[in-house]
Amino acid sequence: MAWERSQRLQALPPYLFMEIDRAKREAIAAGRDVINFGVGDPDRPTFEFIIEAMNKAVADPANHRYPFDEGVPRFRSAAAEFMKKRYGVELEPTTEIITIIGSKDAIAHLPLAVVNPEEVVLVPRPGYPVYNSAAVFAGAIPEYLALTAENHWLPDIDAIAPAVADKAKLIYVNYPNNPTAAVADLAWYRRLIAWAKAHEIIVASDAAYNELYFESPPPSVFQVPGARDVAVEVHSLSKTFNMTGWRIGWVAGNAEVISALAAVKGNVDSGQFNAVQWAGVAALEGYDREEVRQQRQLYRARRDALCDGLARLGYDVARSPATFYVWAKCPNGVDSMSFAKRCLVGADVVFIPGVGFGPPGEGYFRAALTVETERIEEAIDRLGRL
Repeated sequence: MAWERSQRLQALPPYLFMEIDRAKREAIAAGRDVINFGVGDPDRPTFEFIIEAMNKAVADPANHRYPFDEGVPRFRSAAAEFMKKRYGVELEPTTEIITIIGSKDAIAHLPLAVVNPEEVVLVPRPGYPVYNSAAVFAGAIPEYLALTAENHWLPDIDAIAPAVADKAKLIYVNYPNNPTAAVADLAWYRRLIAWAKAHEIIVASDAAYNELYFESPPPSVFQVPGARDVAVEVHSLSKTFNMTGWRIGWVAGNAEVISALAAVKGNVDSGQFNAVQWAGVAALEGYDREEVRQQRQLYRARRDALCDGLARLGYDVARSPATFYVWAKCPNGVDSMSFAKRCLVGADVVFIPGVGFGPPGEGYFRAALTVETERIEEAIDRLGRL
């Protein structure tokens, strides 16, 4: 039988990291000592106090059945308590919070809940590729917002053409940002919310990295009065608590949007395993524990080691205020794919080329701080010999 991929899949851009991935696998298979800055996945284990809670929850037969569709009530209330304690924001857990199977789940399914075919979704670039694929799968039209160094990697809201804004139904924003590590302040969120209200556009704020900061704690969009009229915010336990494989998070905000997302999820999944949600309760209740604070200091030390090392070699690199990424310019005007290939072939060091996050990322590369400090220093030494 002859068949081909769906038009939705064919509409996605090519996977630009394929060649880098292939070369990396070949290098590892050949026994070469590869230092991998490419994977945005914590290298430390989940905290023990969370594992203990999981062990207890797994042993409870009540958790062996289908999960609660919209989330274990205690997890949703724990998320509301976290939002109150961390941001001073009061949310109703039964209507303004829904449990998700990691932030990617919500980001990918949200357009199916609130966007019709041929309506516009505003997608930042460079940015997380799922924003674009989510719009495409929903039959929407992605319109791209270029993030630039000149604008501090923030979308220039005022530069969006009125004709585009009038057709838009949803805008994704992501701060602290992957891949640039930029942080938005409350003044920018105020402008965003005022603009979204004026054009009747839903704001989807991806706050997956809000708890990985080195200086001031990043704000929530809901610290802007009236933000819940137009916004939802996606939170994840993945990076904060080393729980990427656990797939647990929540969406907070506008009750109608939450209800629509719940209806989509009710048709495509059965929710997250209840035991994982109870482990998530322990995580949220312990977000200010000493071991969590120490992990931020670990990433800070790695950031400093990498940024200082790259600067010594003459790279143009900014010191990330948040996330566990470093975003730096490729040296000597080299394009990002060529630079990444040269680092892998000549130094066995893996970086992610910025163009893979969209054309405005050309000329930059991303490094994940999921490598021990000693290995970072080794990588700097290798790069210095290129």
